Amino acid sequence: MTRATLRFFAAARAAVGRDEQVVEVPGDEAATLGRLLTEVRPVEGTSAADWRDVLLRCSFLVDGLTTRDREQVVADGDVVDVMPPFAGG
Repeated sequence: MTRATLRFFAAARAAVGRDEQVVEVPGDEAATLGRLLTEVRPVEGTSAADWRDVLLRCSFLVDGLTTRDREQVVADGDVVDVMPPFAGG
């Protein structure tokens, strides 16, 4: 099993309704960034559609390295920062 912490910033935080979420992928599946993102569950009172819309614009830091590649493998214990464009960028 791969377990990673996803941290949400700005519009991603607003869409999900929390600062972070620990997600797990079973050991028999590839723990790609994209697969981890499918485990994100917005809190009650937020919109899954808003989360999907924001996610289209996001870039990511996987243990401090910038990526947009959703096929990137994430290791057990990694921290993934989910970052939408800031200040219109």
